[in-house]
Amino acid sequence: MSPERRKRRLIAANWKMHLLRADAVAWCRTLRRTFHGSAVRTVVFPSYPLIPAVVAELAETDMAVGAQDLHPAEKGAHTGDVSAAQLRDAGCSWALCGHSERRRDHGEDDALVAAKVAAAVRHHLSPMLCIGETREERQRGETWAVLERQLGALLAAPPEGFAVAYEPVWAIGTGQSATPAIAAEAHAYIRRLLSERLGPEVAEAVPILYGGSCTPDNAAGLI
Repeated sequence: MSPERRKRRLIAANWKMHLLRADAVAWCRTLRRTFHGSAVRTVVFPSYPLIPAVVAELAETDMAVGAQDLHPAEKGAHTGDVSAAQLRDAGCSWALCGHSERRRDHGEDDALVAAKVAAAVRHHLSPMLCIGETREERQRGETWAVLERQLGALLAAPPEGFAVAYEPVWAIGTGQSATPAIAAEAHAYIRRLLSERLGPEVAEAVPILYGGSCTPDNAAGLI
């Protein structure tokens, strides 16, 4: 990764199950005016049906498009799932792996998340691994153990061009955002783990993001 690329902040937007096509196109046009050619790298994660429209709208920009999930298999009888090859073919260059809503709503464990990371890498999708503790885990003093365990999806066979998103489950969609100090403490721990396992040069190049009830009012402080 070049020094110039390392210096550029990475901002990601997970649209979850929001927006219809017209809304997505309008958002992309606003994003183009705001971020194209800026000092910030931007990636958006729309719902599957919106990917073609978003890819088309951002085609002439330096902004990227990612998928919110993927299936670890190459192909097969997996109704409702989407493979890494299909996502790459649709124009995606990133994939979220291990978002807490997938872990919670679909029972995804660390082994499945690791398989999804591996599938993304095989098809040249940059994985953005989402990690974070629940409120109960934080209250029991287990935050660091949870983060280390979940980071294992990357540390076993680290891919190129990946990112880590620290998203404490107790803050996602609750309106209870972590303070900049809490986010910074978690980021420092993640960076230290990456440095110990992968070396300081690799660790320094990895974008580490924060997610969880991020709003226009608190975004600047968290960044």
